[in-house]
Amino acid sequence: MPVPPEVLLELARPLIHHRTPEFSAVLDSARELLKPLFGTCQEVVLFASSGTGAMEAAVVNLLDTSHHAVFVNGGKFGERWGKLIAAHGAIAHEVRVEWGRSVLPEQIDDALRANPAVRAVFVQASETSTGALHPVAEIGEVTRRRGTLLIVDGITSVGVFEQKMDEWGVDALVTGSQKALMLPPGLSMIALSNQALARAHQNNARGFYFDLLRELKAQRDEHTTAYTPASALVFGLNKALEVIHAETLPRVFARQLLMAKATRAAASALGLHILPDNPAPGVTAITTPDSIDSSKVVRYMRDELGVSIQGGQNHLKGRLIRIGHMGHLSVFDMLTAVSALEVALAKFGHRFESGAGVATVQTYIKRGFAGGA
Repeated sequence: MPVPPEVLLELARPLIHHRTPEFSAVLDSARELLKPLFGTCQEVVLFASSGTGAMEAAVVNLLDTSHHAVFVNGGKFGERWGKLIAAHGAIAHEVRVEWGRSVLPEQIDDALRANPAVRAVFVQASETSTGALHPVAEIGEVTRRRGTLLIVDGITSVGVFEQKMDEWGVDALVTGSQKALMLPPGLSMIALSNQALARAHQNNARGFYFDLLRELKAQRDEHTTAYTPASALVFGLNKALEVIHAETLPRVFARQLLMAKATRAAASALGLHILPDNPAPGVTAITTPDSIDSSKVVRYMRDELGVSIQGGQNHLKGRLIRIGHMGHLSVFDMLTAVSALEVALAKFGHRFESGAGVATVQTYIKRGFAGGA
């Protein structure tokens, strides 16, 4: 995702050693500024890793090898929860939903009823591989009622749309730096409820690098990190969060939702179909006609037109294109993306009214600036 110029300048500054008061002040500031994005009063812990690192930290700190867990497999990253649980040696119970569909709270309730030993439920807020939105608040009602932890991958939801971690009963919420937080990859973040911290204290196999209690103690009490941090990215994160809060979260969320609505409507105008029934605001997943290999569309747009989108994964490879609209983007970027998509679709033989997608995005731009989106 694009990085704002202010953040690029911050990343280009001479490095400040990570065991200094200057670094401690920036680390403290960034951790505090993250809390409203998570919708929490709890502490947010940073790791030098991709988002998968924080996902693994949630698994190894909140599950022992003898514990049972439920995970929702509705896409590539739901599938990843299952792989992480299995790699840790815990016992995974899969709730499978068709890729592109949202899990139903009743499915979680049924899985917990069938497996009363389950200690935690793992789910995505937004399944990045399919663009589907899962009902985290409703799942939280189920897990609270049954006394089960709820762990959520928020990598394409934190900073994209409003998160209410504390209100929804989420016990661990994870994100990464390279999506809505407008940074290069390399930082992950996780916030933990008091119940999650209590569970971690009971767990004797918390790992080494990803030991959340050790890292929390270092960051909260000692104002540093337990191990060498990605210090330049921490400075960049603090600046990115200042940019986000200067725009204000309601405006950030509204801007990204406007992009999502414009992109979905443009796809429909081009005779294409949106994969998920309940699409998330951060990414639009669009199925291509059977006669068109979406991988060719993605490559052509990237290599020939200079516009980057993503394709499908696993069995959706060749059948799906994904357009991101989060972070340092505006609805005018969607105008560029849809224009390039029209050129690519025409090249590969799809018939549609030329300019229909572009005109649709323009309509949303007019509504947005008129305050009617």
